[in-house]
Amino acid sequence: MAAADFAQQQELHALYSSHHGWLQGWLRHKLGHAGEAADLAQDTFISVLTSGSAPQIREARPFLATIARRLLAHRYRRQVLEDAYLAALACLPPAVAPAPEERLLALEALQEIDAALDGLPLPVRTAFLLAQLEGLSYAQIAERLNVSASSVKQYLTRANRHVFFSLPS
Repeated sequence: MAAADFAQQQELHALYSSHHGWLQGWLRHKLGHAGEAADLAQDTFISVLTSGSAPQIREARPFLATIARRLLAHRYRRQVLEDAYLAALACLPPAVAPAPEERLLALEALQEIDAALDGLPLPVRTAFLLAQLEGLSYAQIAERLNVSASSVKQYLTRANRHVFFSLPS
Protein backbone atom coordinates (compact mmCIF):
# COMPACT_ATOMS: atom_id res chain seq x y z
CA MET A 1 0.00 0.00 0.00
CA ALA A 2 1.34 3.40 -0.97
CA ALA A 3 2.09 5.92 1.77
CA ALA A 4 -0.53 8.34 0.39
CA ASP A 5 -3.20 5.61 0.41
CA PHE A 6 -2.27 4.65 3.96
CA ALA A 7 -2.43 8.28 5.09
CA GLN A 8 -5.85 8.73 3.47
CA GLN A 9 -7.06 5.52 5.08
CA GLN A 10 -5.85 6.76 8.48
CA GLU A 11 -7.59 10.12 8.01
CA LEU A 12 -10.84 8.41 7.08
CA HIS A 13 -10.55 6.08 10.06
CA ALA A 14 -9.97 9.04 12.39
CA LEU A 15 -12.92 10.91 10.85
CA TYR A 16 -15.17 7.88 11.25
CA SER A 17 -14.04 7.14 14.80
CA SER A 18 -14.43 10.74 15.92
CA HIS A 19 -17.74 11.60 14.26
CA HIS A 20 -19.76 8.48 13.42
CA GLY A 21 -21.54 8.38 16.78
CA TRP A 22 -22.36 12.07 16.61
CA LEU A 23 -23.64 11.82 13.02
CA GLN A 24 -25.79 8.81 13.76
CA GLY A 25 -27.28 10.54 16.82
CA TRP A 26 -27.92 13.71 14.82
CA LEU A 27 -29.64 11.70 12.09
CA ARG A 28 -31.66 9.69 14.64
CA HIS A 29 -32.92 12.98 16.07
CA LYS A 30 -33.80 14.25 12.56
CA LEU A 31 -35.40 11.01 11.33
CA GLY A 32 -36.84 9.58 14.52
CA HIS A 33 -35.71 6.10 13.46
CA ALA A 34 -32.47 4.48 14.59
CA GLY A 35 -32.22 2.02 11.68
CA GLU A 36 -32.62 4.67 9.00
CA ALA A 37 -30.16 6.89 10.86
CA ALA A 38 -27.57 4.10 10.93
CA ASP A 39 -28.02 3.43 7.20
CA LEU A 40 -27.74 7.10 6.30
CA ALA A 41 -24.68 7.58 8.50
CA GLN A 42 -22.99 4.68 6.71
CA ASP A 43 -24.00 6.11 3.32
CA THR A 44 -22.49 9.44 4.35
CA PHE A 45 -19.13 7.90 5.16
CA ILE A 46 -19.23 5.81 1.98
CA SER A 47 -19.77 9.05 0.06
CA VAL A 48 -16.74 10.60 1.76
CA LEU A 49 -14.70 7.47 1.04
CA THR A 50 -15.61 7.28 -2.64
CA SER A 51 -15.12 11.00 -3.22
CA GLY A 52 -11.65 10.98 -1.69
CA SER A 53 -12.44 14.25 0.07
CA ALA A 54 -11.44 13.21 3.59
CA PRO A 55 -8.05 14.96 3.49
CA GLN A 56 -9.61 18.30 2.51
CA ILE A 57 -12.19 18.43 5.31
CA ARG A 58 -11.70 21.45 7.54
CA GLU A 59 -14.84 21.31 9.73
CA ALA A 60 -15.92 17.68 9.94
CA ARG A 61 -19.37 17.97 11.49
CA PRO A 62 -20.79 20.65 9.16
CA PHE A 63 -19.26 18.77 6.22
CA LEU A 64 -20.77 15.44 7.26
CA ALA A 65 -24.13 17.05 8.04
CA THR A 66 -24.19 18.63 4.57
CA ILE A 67 -23.52 15.31 2.89
CA ALA A 68 -26.11 13.57 5.08
CA ARG A 69 -28.73 16.25 4.29
CA ARG A 70 -28.02 15.84 0.59
CA LEU A 71 -28.35 12.05 0.82
CA LEU A 72 -31.55 12.44 2.83
CA ALA A 73 -32.98 14.78 0.19
CA HIS A 74 -32.09 12.27 -2.53
CA ARG A 75 -33.70 9.47 -0.56
CA TYR A 76 -36.84 11.54 0.02
CA ARG A 77 -37.05 12.50 -3.67
CA ARG A 78 -36.64 8.87 -4.70
CA GLN A 79 -39.43 7.88 -2.31
CA VAL A 80 -41.76 10.60 -3.62
CA LEU A 81 -41.00 9.51 -7.18
CA GLU A 82 -41.66 5.86 -6.35
CA ASP A 83 -44.89 6.69 -4.51
CA ALA A 84 -46.15 8.78 -7.45
CA TYR A 85 -45.32 5.98 -9.90
CA LEU A 86 -47.03 3.36 -7.76
CA ALA A 87 -50.08 5.60 -7.32
CA ALA A 88 -50.31 6.02 -11.11
CA LEU A 89 -50.05 2.25 -11.55
CA ALA A 90 -52.82 1.69 -9.02
CA CYS A 91 -55.16 3.66 -11.30
CA LEU A 92 -54.54 1.29 -14.20
CA PRO A 93 -56.85 -1.65 -14.87
CA PRO A 94 -55.11 -4.92 -13.94
CA ALA A 95 -55.12 -6.05 -17.58
CA VAL A 96 -52.78 -3.21 -18.65
CA ALA A 97 -50.68 -2.90 -15.48
CA PRO A 98 -47.02 -3.77 -16.04
CA ALA A 99 -45.46 -6.89 -14.58
CA PRO A 100 -43.36 -6.53 -11.40
CA GLU A 101 -40.11 -6.76 -13.39
CA GLU A 102 -41.27 -3.97 -15.71
CA ARG A 103 -42.25 -1.87 -12.70
CA LEU A 104 -38.78 -2.27 -11.22
CA LEU A 105 -37.10 -1.34 -14.51
CA ALA A 106 -39.33 1.70 -14.86
CA LEU A 107 -38.55 2.81 -11.29
CA GLU A 108 -34.82 2.41 -11.93
CA ALA A 109 -35.12 4.47 -15.13
CA LEU A 110 -37.07 7.18 -13.30
CA GLN A 111 -34.41 7.30 -10.59
CA GLU A 112 -31.64 7.59 -13.20
CA ILE A 113 -33.46 10.46 -14.90
CA ASP A 114 -34.06 12.11 -11.54
CA ALA A 115 -30.35 11.84 -10.72
CA ALA A 116 -29.47 13.29 -14.12
CA LEU A 117 -31.85 16.22 -13.60
CA ASP A 118 -30.42 16.88 -10.14
CA GLY A 119 -27.48 18.83 -11.57
CA LEU A 120 -29.66 21.29 -13.48
CA PRO A 121 -30.91 24.71 -12.35
CA LEU A 122 -34.54 24.71 -11.20
CA PRO A 123 -36.03 26.52 -14.27
CA VAL A 124 -34.28 24.12 -16.66
CA ARG A 125 -35.40 21.07 -14.67
CA THR A 126 -38.95 22.41 -14.38
CA ALA A 127 -39.17 23.11 -18.12
CA PHE A 128 -38.00 19.57 -18.86
CA LEU A 129 -40.56 18.03 -16.51
CA LEU A 130 -43.40 20.18 -17.86
CA ALA A 131 -42.53 19.17 -21.41
CA GLN A 132 -42.02 15.48 -20.70
CA LEU A 133 -44.66 14.78 -18.08
CA GLU A 134 -47.40 17.22 -19.00
CA GLY A 135 -46.68 17.53 -22.71
CA LEU A 136 -46.80 21.32 -22.62
CA SER A 137 -45.71 23.40 -25.60
CA TYR A 138 -42.88 25.95 -25.46
CA ALA A 139 -45.47 28.74 -25.18
CA GLN A 140 -47.31 27.03 -22.32
CA ILE A 141 -44.08 26.36 -20.44
CA ALA A 142 -42.94 29.95 -21.05
CA GLU A 143 -46.19 31.22 -19.58
CA ARG A 144 -45.89 28.98 -16.52
CA LEU A 145 -42.27 29.95 -15.89
CA ASN A 146 -42.76 33.59 -16.85
CA VAL A 147 -39.95 33.49 -19.42
CA SER A 148 -39.77 33.75 -23.21
CA ALA A 149 -40.36 30.81 -25.54
CA SER A 150 -36.76 31.12 -26.71
CA SER A 151 -35.60 30.69 -23.11
CA VAL A 152 -37.74 27.55 -22.87
CA LYS A 153 -36.11 26.25 -26.05
CA GLN A 154 -32.67 26.86 -24.53
CA TYR A 155 -33.74 25.23 -21.26
CA LEU A 156 -35.03 22.13 -23.03
CA THR A 157 -31.97 21.85 -25.25
CA ARG A 158 -29.75 22.06 -22.18
CA ALA A 159 -31.86 19.59 -20.19
CA ASN A 160 -32.10 17.06 -23.02
CA ARG A 161 -28.35 17.22 -23.63
CA HIS A 162 -27.62 16.93 -19.91
CA VAL A 163 -29.95 13.94 -19.43
CA PHE A 164 -28.69 12.23 -22.59
CA PHE A 165 -25.05 12.41 -21.52
CA SER A 166 -25.78 11.63 -17.85
CA LEU A 167 -27.64 8.37 -18.38
CA PRO A 168 -25.72 5.11 -18.74
CA SER A 169 -25.52 3.73 -22.27
